[in-house]
Formats: sequence, structure tokens, C-alpha cells
Amino acid sequence: MGNRTRLGPESASREANEYDGLKVEVAMGEPAGSVFQRFQNEILEAIALGTPFGDVALLICRKVEALAPRAKCTLIRIKGGRLIPIAAPSLPAAYSAKLQGLLIGPNVGSCGTAAWTGRPIEVRDIESDPLWADYRDLATPFGLKACWSTPIMATDGSVLATFALYFDEPRGPTARERRLVEACVHLSAIAIERSDAEEVAYRLASFDPLTGLPNRRSFDAAIGRLCATSGALFGLILVGVERLDMLDLGVEELSSENVLRELSLRLQGLGPESSAFGLGGSLFAVIVSPCADHERLRQVGLGVLSVLHQSRDWLSVAVDRGVSLGGALFGLDGTTPEVLRQNAELARSASRSDLHSGYAGFKPQLRTAALKRRATYSDVEIALAEERIVPYYQPVVHIDSGRIVGLEALLRMQRRDGSIVAAADFQEVFSDPRLAYNLTDRLIAGVATDVAGWMAAGIECGHVGINVAPADFVGESFVTRLEAALGLTGVPLSKIIVEITEIIFMDDPKHNVADLVDELRQRGIRVALDDFGTGFASLTHLLSFPSDIIKIDRSFIDRLLTDKRSAVIVKALVDIALKLGKRVVAEGIETQEQADRLLEFGCKLGQGYLFARPADVAVTTERLSGRHAVVNA
Repeated sequence: MGNRTRLGPESASREANEYDGLKVEVAMGEPAGSVFQRFQNEILEAIALGTPFGDVALLICRKVEALAPRAKCTLIRIKGGRLIPIAAPSLPAAYSAKLQGLLIGPNVGSCGTAAWTGRPIEVRDIESDPLWADYRDLATPFGLKACWSTPIMATDGSVLATFALYFDEPRGPTARERRLVEACVHLSAIAIERSDAEEVAYRLASFDPLTGLPNRRSFDAAIGRLCATSGALFGLILVGVERLDMLDLGVEELSSENVLRELSLRLQGLGPESSAFGLGGSLFAVIVSPCADHERLRQVGLGVLSVLHQSRDWLSVAVDRGVSLGGALFGLDGTTPEVLRQNAELARSASRSDLHSGYAGFKPQLRTAALKRRATYSDVEIALAEERIVPYYQPVVHIDSGRIVGLEALLRMQRRDGSIVAAADFQEVFSDPRLAYNLTDRLIAGVATDVAGWMAAGIECGHVGINVAPADFVGESFVTRLEAALGLTGVPLSKIIVEITEIIFMDDPKHNVADLVDELRQRGIRVALDDFGTGFASLTHLLSFPSDIIKIDRSFIDRLLTDKRSAVIVKALVDIALKLGKRVVAEGIETQEQADRLLEFGCKLGQGYLFARPADVAVTTERLSGRHAVVNA
């Protein structure tokens, strides 16, 4: 096994003499204990001052070599079962480079074996010791003849590092060297555990624990540095993933956490010019540097879309139609982090309506549109608070006679001057779940009050249709909200028709909409599939969506007389729906010719400007009381 660990009487005597000589040789008559005390205090002070661990390791090694000039010192971290040299001031850099990344093991020189066994390993002759059999050619070319390595242990018993002394002659350590190493191992353990704790704290503060990406704090620091750099050329892309809460959580791959992890991995693989960050939730940032123009930024953006949709795999399915990207260029689109991010976000918002590319670059007019949108949001919020959101009603009629069979309630905003704003003019606020939810509640409350008034006056209104938004399927049950509002006024649930668009039904992998429809119909509420024909695979929805009424979208009615294909589709829809026992209502009828053609196809019910425009409760009361009063459908 070679000369290892065992000391004879002569060697022990020599070492004792060398230790006694420390008083004169090292400290000029100062007691050896004081020398060690000063040494330890200096290292502890460096640790307390927050000196980086690499610098502390280098200081320890240099101090040891000053106190034991016949030894060469090295400190090696153990990470992932591999050797990671940290400090070796007197060893050739080429030697440390050869140790980098070596796996520890039972016969891997002195340090690799000490790390493997968790015990000190003393090799007095590298040339003959079997522990170095496979590695002596690494050491002997540099004149290294012997090595004593001691493991540095964590409080949990794991090996953090090794501290080793190399000698240029076959021998073991002296007593002085042993005492130095004993102190250094203790000091190194303190420094390493403090450094590791700081690293953990740094990672928690600077990286997202779910995705592993640098977080918002790191992003703020990175973009701040770039903006402060003279002549910087870079661009910013914000990447958002919508509707993660709509994923089918019954499929493990499609859990939102897995989607975010996979998305992060792909963003990290974009290339050296792209740095990805997680900003929280499902929002990410990509800094592209260098980047001199919008065309280059756009190419990177399209590259992001490409890696997210590669091979149409499971991630592609999860984020399909739900990824939005917006880009802003430093200099042209802003010179501060705040403005750049705002403008990239404006571009991302614009990209949501572009299902072909999913990417949009910033343009100045987007800011103008954003200001207008912000003003609209404010107007709607104030109108809600002041109860100036009111229902208007458009009659649903028998096409042949114009007699009313029911109503559709439509949101309107009343300005303080009394003028009325149609919902189409503040449509963007429905993308805000909170506002959309509150608007629906206000519409339900208004309808309940109006229908109760008609019932008290003995006026028949038929059924009243109420449209729902995607936000109405989150939070408190829509049926519960509807029951509560109608219950306050004594209006039966059977007076209401709930209108659900085909798009909402399509974007419902968790089947919330289907469950709601079942619950509504069990309570005696009729359900209409609204804007029918604007989605995909619409004919299959006639079978899969449990509706009572089909409302054909006005886009087909507009082209009914000019586009043969539209006429064929409308006729087929009417035929199929009627054979399935569903009522059919044509929306947006504006001319008598359209009405006549629909009657030829067998469609008996409709609504549109030909019969009546939406009106407030007073005008609607007159209509319900007049010659076109409600008749049975």
C-alpha cells in the first residue's frame, strides 16, 4: 500500500523538533500559539467581512505556505461527486486544470479518495502508492512526490471539500503542518458553509424556483446595466402565455407547472445572444444583445414561437393560440428600463389579436391606443360605481309577422350627459376578468329589476337572453349569482336564456362551460349557442353542446344574398338544428330580402335593425305593450 499514515519513532522525533523550532523560525521568539491565533483571527475576519470564498481559500493557502514553506497547499471543492479546484497558489495552473471535474472514488489519488472515504489520506510516496496508480502521471511531471489530503466535513456529515498539502520529497506532514491543517480545515468549513448559505440566498433572491430562470430582480439588474452602457445595442421581447388555468390538469404533461418548466428550458436554448428571464406567473422576458433593428428583433421573436411549437408536440398543444410576444428596441423605443418594458408590453397586447404570428413590434401609435384604452377602463369603472351601466333590449321576433317572442339584453354605458355608449365601443374592457365579472353582475341586476317591473304591470316579455363572458366561469358559480339577483326581485329562473358564444365553448378544455350548461338546464334555464358559425368545426358543436337555441352569427346573414357559400351554410345550419329539435334565431337581419330568404330556409325567428334597434327599458315597455306584443314562439 506504499508509505501511508504510519510514522516511525525517528520520524516522530524529527517532527517534534520541527514543531519546537516554530517559536524561532516563524515568530522570532513569539509563542507558536500566538502565531496560530493571529492566523485564525485573520481568516475569521475575512469571512466576517463577507470576502468571496475563492479569495478566502486563496488567503488560507498562502498563509499556510508562509508558515510551512516546504509545503504546497490546495483547497478543492466537491460538487456533484467531482473535484473542483478553488485555490492552489504554488501549484502549476496546468495541474489544477487536470484535476478539474475528476470523479471522486476509492483510488483517485489523495484528494479524490479522501472525499470518497471522508477520512484523511496520507500518501508519502506518490510514485509507489497504489492510490495514485492511475493518476501519478498527473503529479510527477510537476515534481510532486507526496500528498496529504484531509476532508472538510459539513455539519450533516457530507464532504464539502478537501484541504491538501503537497511535498517535493517523499514524506509525511510535520507536527506543525498537522496543526496548521487542523486549523485550516475548521476555518475552511466555516467559510464554505457561509458561502453556500449565501449562494442559496442569492439563488432564492435572483432565480425563479420553479423554472430556474433568472427572476424579475435579475432582469431589472440586467436591463438596468444595459441601459446605462454607452452605445448598447439590444432589444427586449416579452413573452406571455395565456389561459394556463384552462389546461386539462388531468393530463400530467399539461399541468401548468410542467408547461412553464418546458417553456423555460426552450427559452434558455435560444442561443448566446438571447438571455431569458422569468418575470412571475406566465410572463417571461428575453433580452437580445446585440440587436440593432426591429427586423432582427422580429426574427428572434419568430424563433421563440418556433421552439415553442416545434414538431407540434405537447407543449405546442398546451400553448396553442395562447402565446403573445411583444418587442421593443433600445434607443428607438425607449432608453430607460421602465419605458422599454412598457412599450414591449403594449406590443405584446397588440399581438394577442394576431393569431398568425403571435409577435408584434412596438409602434408609437400603440401608446396612443393604450392611453385611449386606459381612459375607457376608467370610464367603465366610474360608470359601474355610479350605476350608469344599464341594459338595453333588442326584440327577438317572428320573422313573418314581427311579433315579439323575447328579448336579448345588451350592455350600454350611460354618460353623465345622458348619451349612450354601445358595448362595442368599450369591448376591450371584457379582457379584464374583474371588470367583465362586474359588468355581468350589473347586467343581471338590471334585467332582474326590469323583468320584475313588467311582471308587476302584467306585461309579458317572454324570455330574456343574457350574454356571459369567460370571466363568468371563474370564482363564484354563475348560477348562484343569477339565482341571488333574480331572487331579490322574485323573477323566476325560467324567464332567462343564457347565451354562450361558440369561442367560449371551444376554449374550455376543463369542461367548466359544459358543467355550467348542465346546471342551468337542470334549473329550467334555456341555453343559446350565440354567434354560431364563427368558430371551428361548428357542426360538431351542434351535437356536443347541449343547447336549446342556435343563434346564427350576423356575418352569415350579411352575405346571405351575395355569397352563395354563405347561403348554403345558413340553410344547412337551419336544417340540422331543426332536425335536432333546437330553435334557430338569425341575428343581424337588416333587409326584407334577407328575412324572406330566411323564411324560405325554414328559419322563423330573428332579430335585427329591420325589426327594432336595441332600446332602453321605457321604449321596450312600449314595444311589449303595443301591437307587436309578445306571442308564443
